[in-house]
Amino acid sequence: MPQNVVSTEIATMIQHLELQPHPEGGYYRETYRSESLLDSGRAAATSILFLLPRGVRSRWHRVDAEELWIYQAGAELDIRIAAEDEACHAYRLGLSHDASAQILVPANHWQDACSRGDWTLVACVVTPGFQFEGFEMAEEGWEPELK
Repeated sequence: MPQNVVSTEIATMIQHLELQPHPEGGYYRETYRSESLLDSGRAAATSILFLLPRGVRSRWHRVDAEELWIYQAGAELDIRIAAEDEACHAYRLGLSHDASAQILVPANHWQDACSRGDWTLVACVVTPGFQFEGFEMAEEGWEPELK
């Protein structure tokens, strides 16, 4: 389902959770920004709620900090992670026997994700805190080699 066409259920969640479109795809809202600052002035940690509807990919991107994905609700989620110039590894976020409830993406690793059902809601904790200056999206169509 394209991001500009959402079901009533998803539209209700977006409104209730006060989410907005994320540049990588999906919808998000920052829910926490630590008041503890590093020497650089950067927040020690941040957290968001992130909703991925069916058919919307979290495009390949990387963040200059560790990112912990935490399953919240809905369908399980496929996440792919790749270090620079290395093959990527596929993981499943969820509660089934072949999934993990939390997945850590190391700093500066490429990542993408998609829901395995109608929608997936996750929390993402970034440490040190997320800042858009440390966020990079890959060129459209870029894919690492699958390992």
